[in-house]
Amino acid sequence: MIQRFIEIGEGYSDIYELIEIARANKDRLSHMTAFHTSINNKEVTSLAVILKPTDPGGFQPLYICREGVPNPKAAPNKRYELFAEAATDLNKEIIQLSVKPSTIFTEKELYYQYLIGILRLNHYIAPLQ
Repeated sequence: MIQRFIEIGEGYSDIYELIEIARANKDRLSHMTAFHTSINNKEVTSLAVILKPTDPGGFQPLYICREGVPNPKAAPNKRYELFAEAATDLNKEIIQLSVKPSTIFTEKELYYQYLIGILRLNHYIAPLQ
């Protein structure tokens, strides 16, 4: 199985696309996640939608808006509220995880492998096969 993050932006206007991906794929929707971190003493959140793997093919997309949404615990905001409303409408609970920031990784792909490892470790996505 191939599990890959697909970055659609940093969560400004593209948050609407992320929500639409979740709604349009409600039959394939597996999880909705919020990865919380701190960059330059600023609390930020990455929002992600995890779909079930394709059949056939075994491709599991993880759509993400990376580190552009303020952490809702530090600064309540409309973008996170919209994501939370979509999760409620889709009967999903947002998985909250604290992670390292992408800025400490030399490449974005290494950061995404780190997140995939965390998701696998917590059994939110299937283990490496």
